[in-house]
Amino acid sequence: MLRFTVRRVISGAILLVAISIAAFFLSHWAFPNPASAILGDNATPSQEAALNSKLGLDQPIITQFFSWIGHAVTGDFGTSWANSRSVTGELASKLPVTLSIVIFATLISAVVGAAFGIVSGTRPGSAIDRVVKMAAVVLFALPGFWVSLVLVIWFAINLKWFPAVGYVQPAKSFAGWLDSITLPAIALSLGAIVSVAEQLRNAVVRVNGQEYVRTLRSRGLSRGRLITHIVRNASPAALTVLALQFVGLLGGAIIVETIFNLPGIGAVTMSAANSADIPMILGITVVSVLFVVIVNLLLDLLLGIVNPKARTS
Repeated sequence: MLRFTVRRVISGAILLVAISIAAFFLSHWAFPNPASAILGDNATPSQEAALNSKLGLDQPIITQFFSWIGHAVTGDFGTSWANSRSVTGELASKLPVTLSIVIFATLISAVVGAAFGIVSGTRPGSAIDRVVKMAAVVLFALPGFWVSLVLVIWFAINLKWFPAVGYVQPAKSFAGWLDSITLPAIALSLGAIVSVAEQLRNAVVRVNGQEYVRTLRSRGLSRGRLITHIVRNASPAALTVLALQFVGLLGGAIIVETIFNLPGIGAVTMSAANSADIPMILGITVVSVLFVVIVNLLLDLLLGIVNPKARTS
């Protein structure tokens, strides 16, 4: 297990370094003249030259890269070109908002998706199986922004169960924090619920038709214990999809945060892209990839525990 873990950590570190290098050069290629984007169209060439010198953009690109990477490995992503604030500080203040929504949405997806998948998979072809598959098609087809708006109108404006916009720090009020992230998390989780339910349903049907399951059933094993065996062997597929959905939810949070006016990474990402704020873009990219690596590492370790054969694959 130790060798398995070390291999996964090394591969994750290589991925992080490779994407960081690619992100740096691609961002500078995408914004060849960030001084013009920062100062506006009315800036004079002398003003742009002065800002380039101040930001270090007059240095060779390789020199800029090694300067950035040298600070990035210590957690210092530089200063935002748009607001002169520390990129690390901005991410530290905004990231908990996004993560709270994404983690809550992932939990909803896991619980609801697993329930639908197990119920549907253990009764293939039944009425409940058809209802679940129909609901999956409908939920998958609904646009996320439309679902967000409907949730706001129904549960925030009409019923007044949840706030329509805004975010409450959990340190100030845990109940208020939970209320502020519930609707965004539900809106974000619908597509993931469908994917988890569909994968688990198909895996359960496949495992249920295997020889050892028929043997256990013929020996009179109780239905509860039989389903436990089936779900354990079917869970790797659902866990993989759930991890991929977590990564996708990080990107989908941008739209949800905009609709619910949440001070998360989404607003910062859009602002950085519009203002050619390369340090902020790079900081967001590296941190996002870091979370992807961590999630995939945890997934690999969990799959290694559930299915020991995965350790040698």
